[in-house]
Amino acid sequence: MPIRSWLIYAVMIFLGALVLSQVIDMMNPDPMPLDIAINRQNLHIHIPLLYSLGTSVSMALLFWWWRR
Repeated sequence: MPIRSWLIYAVMIFLGALVLSQVIDMMNPDPMPLDIAINRQNLHIHIPLLYSLGTSVSMALLFWWWRR
């Protein structure tokens, strides 16, 4: 039974991430202040540092609260 509950949690997290990514895409948030963007002739690189840091802190707080 424990494997089944972990599978349900994993699917819920995956679906939540898909929905959240679509919502963020609809808001069209680029560029943020700490983003690194390199635009050249045939090259486009975008590194969203602020989103990465925010997501990392949010997930850390969520898991800390969950274990508590």
